[in-house]
Amino acid sequence: MSEKIEGASTKLDGLKWLVVVAITVAAIYANSYFATESLLVRVVGLIIAAAIAGWIAIQTVRGRSFLELCLEARTEIRKVVWPTRQETTQTTIVVLVVIFIVAIILWLLDWALNSAVSSIIG
Repeated sequence: MSEKIEGASTKLDGLKWLVVVAITVAAIYANSYFATESLLVRVVGLIIAAAIAGWIAIQTVRGRSFLELCLEARTEIRKVVWPTRQETTQTTIVVLVVIFIVAIILWLLDWALNSAVSSIIG
């Protein structure tokens, strides 16, 4: 029975995506058409249009899988062990020192090559 429901759902997915695109285009057009209105009113209208389009998109097979992907990514981000403030500061200092050293090496190389070419040219 669920296969019949999924089959019917996939048949309507194209229509749902068409509605999502139509809502998005209409929201963009309305935003530019009502350019003289308050920014707050236009932003609220765009948020409402985006919410409706998102809700319709989630009703499709690809929309549901995208939502599941986002929820799984959120779960994985919570598992990450983030560096402490001290580790971040120390790493930043090391990177800045290395950048400074490489900059000095490149400056000396540029100076040496400039001197060599200037002496050859005259």
